[in-house]
Amino acid sequence: MSQIHFSEFGKGQPVVLIHGFCEIGDMWESVATALSSQFHVYYLDLPGFGMSPLAVDHVTLEEVAVMLEEWMDEQKIHNPFLIGHSLGGYVTLALLELMGSRIKGIGLVHSTAFADDEEKKSGRNKTITFLRKQGVEKFVTAFVPQLFTPSNRKFFEKEIELAVDQAKKSTLHGLIAFTKAMRDRKSRLSLLEDFKGPKLMIAGTEDGAVKIEASRMQQRLFTQYHELKGVGHMGQVERKDEVIEILRGFLNEN
Repeated sequence: MSQIHFSEFGKGQPVVLIHGFCEIGDMWESVATALSSQFHVYYLDLPGFGMSPLAVDHVTLEEVAVMLEEWMDEQKIHNPFLIGHSLGGYVTLALLELMGSRIKGIGLVHSTAFADDEEKKSGRNKTITFLRKQGVEKFVTAFVPQLFTPSNRKFFEKEIELAVDQAKKSTLHGLIAFTKAMRDRKSRLSLLEDFKGPKLMIAGTEDGAVKIEASRMQQRLFTQYHELKGVGHMGQVERKDEVIEILRGFLNEN
């Protein structure tokens, strides 16, 4: 039995929502609730985050995909839509590579099919060093607010506080293992190109983690592409209603 902690709502076409780095499944709760009137929506804690344990100190995205495939088999989740935020998007693409035509469609929310460039890899290494020296709490308290657009931080104070509290539930070895997994992941552009199912991308014009230029370079590979103007890396919080409508439209169309 896999030890994936998850929640589920609704009935119908299965939709699996996968959270990002320093997040837990509950980040998706209001989105899941809104979509559950039409779909069978699941959200989960990735291993090493929230209430899903990670028994090893080193993990690849491919290994995480195998764990989630096993979990989906146990839950009898067939032909799902996978929607991933940030790291969740990288996991979504690894699952697509593993499961291929057994996936109905995918959505990348503030995520990318590109591998890390040298600058990004160097940033990941700094993250690992910081985590080892300072620990989870100090890291997430500094890291999480930066995911929001600077001009919106005051307005989303409560949401940022909640996101920081959720991030504190991450384990140190989980954060380090996933930082390495993100750093070492390969490009999945050709996989994206070859997948003929419905593909959605949601990007933020002010996203500091996934630059808008990179998203625009991939735009042609998606059946639906949406830019959120003036939004950072957390569109599902900063423009929650808009993101829900985009997701609902995408899922209904396909």
